[in-house]
Amino acid sequence: MKIIHTGDWHIGKLVHGVHMTEDQRHILKQLVELIEKEKPQVLIIAGDIYDRSIPPVEAVELLDETLSEIILKQDITVIAIAGNHDSPDRVGFASKILTDRGLHIRGNISREIFPVRIEDEYGPVDFYPVPFAEPAVVRELYGDSEVKSHDDAMKKVLRRIVDKFDGNARKVCISHAFLMGTEVLETSESERPLSIGGSEYINVDYYEDFDYVALGHLHRPQKVKHEKIRYSGSLLKYSFSEARQKKSITIVDMDGEGNIHYELRELKPLRDLRIIKGDLNNLMDKDIYSLGNTEDYIMASLTDKGELMDPIGMLRSVYPNILRLEREQYDREAGEDRTSAGNEFSKKNPIELFSEFYENMSGEEFDEDKMEIVTGVLDEINRKGREA
Repeated sequence: MKIIHTGDWHIGKLVHGVHMTEDQRHILKQLVELIEKEKPQVLIIAGDIYDRSIPPVEAVELLDETLSEIILKQDITVIAIAGNHDSPDRVGFASKILTDRGLHIRGNISREIFPVRIEDEYGPVDFYPVPFAEPAVVRELYGDSEVKSHDDAMKKVLRRIVDKFDGNARKVCISHAFLMGTEVLETSESERPLSIGGSEYINVDYYEDFDYVALGHLHRPQKVKHEKIRYSGSLLKYSFSEARQKKSITIVDMDGEGNIHYELRELKPLRDLRIIKGDLNNLMDKDIYSLGNTEDYIMASLTDKGELMDPIGMLRSVYPNILRLEREQYDREAGEDRTSAGNEFSKKNPIELFSEFYENMSGEEFDEDKMEIVTGVLDEINRKGREA
C-alpha cells in the first residue's frame, strides 16, 4: 500500500503579518500533482489543517478546492485529524456524510477510536485517527481521575486501541503529539506549545505496536526512535527558525507484512524563507543579491557597526518581501567592567570613560582616530555650552 503522509498545513497562516495563502495554494497544487503521479491509496493529514480555530474564508475555500481535487477527481482516500491549532468541532463538521465520499476526518476524540479500514492486494490496513485532545478531555471521556498529563492521556487512548487490535490487519496510527524518544527532536518557533505549565511530552514506546505512525506537530521531517515513527513536517517554512530546514512530504510503501520503505519528496515553494547576513552595502550589491531569489521572505542580519539611515527602506528596494531586520551584537565578556567602567571611574576623564565603554561594548581597540573624533565632539559640546 502506498501512503502519502503530510501534516501541519496551517492554511490561513500569517507570517510576520503576511498572509501565506498564495504560497500555500502554490505548494498544495504541487502536492495534488504529486498525488496524481504517485497514485497513492491514502493521503494522511496529521493535524493542524488550519492555523487557527476560526480560519479565514480564503483558507476554507483553499482546503475545499484541494480536497475536492484529490477525492472527487483522483478518487484518493483522505484521512485527517484535528491538531492543536484546529477547532475540533469545525474540523469534524459533517464528517459522517463526508466519509461516504472518501474523506475520513476526525475532529473530537472519542472514547472508541474506530479504524478506517482500507484493502490492498495483501489484505486490510487499519488506520487509527487519534486527534489532538487535552488531558482534561480524555480524563472526562474515560472517567479516570489519574489522567493528568498528555502522556497519561495518550497512554490511556492507545492502550484501549491496542487491546482491540484485529490481528489480521496491518496497523497505522495517525497522531498529533510531541513524542519523546532517545534523541533530541528539532522544534520550531511556529509550533504552539501543547501544554502551558505542564509536560507536553509523550513516551514514544506507547506506539511500538503499530506498523507505521504518521505524526504531526513538529515542523521538521524526522523520525522518533524508529524509522516507522515519523513526523512529516510542515509543507512550508513558517518561522525563521525553520530557515535551514528542508521541507518535504513522506511517501510510504508498506508491504504485506507491515514493513515500510519511505521516501522524502521535496516540493518547491513559491518563495523561500531565508536569512541573509552582512553589512548593508554588501547586501545591496547586485553581485550578492543576484545569487538568490530577491522575492523570497527575508530576515536580514546587519553587521554594520555605525548608525544607518533607513536600512529597512534601502533593503526593501532590493528585497521587497523583507520581514525582519536585526543588528548583530558585538558584546564580549567584560564582567563588572561593562557597567562599572572599571575601577576608580570617578577619577577618570570623559575620554577615558568613553574609551573603556567602547572597548567593553565592541570588543575593539579605541584607537587614536576614534579618540580624535570623540575629543572633537566633546570640545564642540563644551564650546556651545560656554556660548550659552
